[in-house]
This record gives sequence, structure tokens and C-alpha cells, in this order.
Amino acid sequence: MSEALTADAAPFRRQMSAFLDFCRLEKGLSRNSLAAYSADLSQFSAFFKAPPEIPGKAGLLAYVDHLYAAQLSPRSIARHIATLRNFYGFLLREGLVENDASPYLRAPRQWQTIPKFLNFQEIERIIASPDSSRPTGSRDRAMMELLYATGLRVSELCRVGVGDVDLEYGILRTMGKGSKQRLVPVGKAAIGAVESYLAEGRPALLKGRSSRYLFVTARGGCLTRQGFWKLLAGYGRKAGIFRGITPHVLRHSFATHLLEGGADLRSVQAMLGHADISTTQIYTHVMRSRLRETVEKHHPRA
Repeated sequence: MSEALTADAAPFRRQMSAFLDFCRLEKGLSRNSLAAYSADLSQFSAFFKAPPEIPGKAGLLAYVDHLYAAQLSPRSIARHIATLRNFYGFLLREGLVENDASPYLRAPRQWQTIPKFLNFQEIERIIASPDSSRPTGSRDRAMMELLYATGLRVSELCRVGVGDVDLEYGILRTMGKGSKQRLVPVGKAAIGAVESYLAEGRPALLKGRSSRYLFVTARGGCLTRQGFWKLLAGYGRKAGIFRGITPHVLRHSFATHLLEGGADLRSVQAMLGHADISTTQIYTHVMRSRLRETVEKHHPRA
């Protein structure tokens, strides 16, 4: 890269850094969200060969056309557009641009899909897959029990500290998106699995070392979300479940089974840590099926 290009890129890079600092310090966004914003803005900058000034309406429309031409998925394009809207909104508030051109951008229509979830028998099979006699198997079973019992995000699960779970009262404290803390009740099966892991599995993995994290590796470090994804996929194959099982599938299963059991949407929203009820409404397919059953069961002319 030439010195001239580096110099031209400097103002834009400074504005990017200021925006990311704002998102981290003021909005309290997670590392994953910050990484996604940073990647999107870097791609935006690269499209314009590191612009010396912020592109206007024509530049934004050209960039979005480029995203469509690259055949990105509607979800990816919508994420890029959301990043740009947040970035330009920040620049306008800071007085770095006179006009916000991002409202001219139109996100692609996304068809709402029913979340993938496992039935209860499949949940039982996959939770029983780890060899609990081994330290790693005890850990993995405790993680799956806790994930299904609480509906945590995988990043929240991996960051759970030893002091975050009150085994006596069956309560887990977690820090979700936007650094918002919430308390989630934990069922007896998950508490039992965690207690077994704490008694034998975790000490065997740590070998006298210390760690604030509940779920650790053989090296004594925190198990990463990528590592848990791979473990879960392996247990899915072992249990005969091959349809793209991920930690989010267990989160969806948690919410779906709660609603099937009669829980209300607001309670599920609170446990999942959704800021807006509209996010939780992806599970209304369960509510609709239960409404039909209710009508057929109780209406005199059903």
C-alpha cells in the first residue's frame, strides 16, 4: 500500500475507530457484534479503495448493488445495511456528515423461517451421548444440560463462571447482549449434571490449576464457542441427528418446549434475554399450534 493511499484512508479509519469505540463503551455491544461491525466497515472501505471522505447516497447505492451482485444471502445484505445505518447515524450525531444517506437503503425481504428445534426424545439422546465417566464427557454433558435448561447463547454458556450458578437455589446469572444481566432458573437435571462435573470432571481437567470459568479444557483454559460447536456436532452424529445441530438449536428447543408446556411469551423473552418481544415471536408457530389444539378440545362446534 502506498503512503498516499494510507494518508487518504486515515480520516475514514479514524471515523471507523470512533464508531467502534462508541459501540463498545456507550452501547456496550459484545465482542462478536463489534467484530461484525468492523468486518462490514472494512469491506465497505475496501470497495471504495479507502475513501478520503465518507461516500454519499450514490456511493452507498453502488455499494449495496455490489453486495447483491456478489450473491450474498438476504440476511448478510441486511446485516451490512444495518451496519451502515448505525455508522451513518453516529456520524450525523457527531457532526461528521451533513446528511445521512443511509435511509435510502432498502434491506432485502427476508422470509421468516421456523427455527430448527429438537423433539424431547432427540434431546434425551444427545444429552446422553457423552461418556460421563471421562472428565471431558462429564463437562460436555453438564454444558448440554445447562444449555437446554436455560436457553443461554453459546457465548454466554462458555463465559459462565463458577460463582454464576447458585446450585442451592437453582439460579444462574449471565451477562447478555448490551452487557445486560439477567437471572435464569435452572432445573434439577442440569443442577445434578453440574454438581457431578464440579465434583470430579473439573478438578481432573484443571489438575490443581485455578480458573474463574465453570467449563474448562484439559489445558485449564476456557472452552471456546467454536470448540463447543464442534463437540456438539460430533455428539449429534453419535446420537443419529444429522440435520445441522448447533448450540442455537438447543436454545430454540428450550424456548419451543417451554411454550408447548404452557409458558407465556413474555417469560420466555425474559429468559432468552431478548430486548424486544418481536424477536421472541419467531416461536409463535408453537402458539398457533396450541391455539388449534385448544379450540379443537374445548369449542362445542370444533
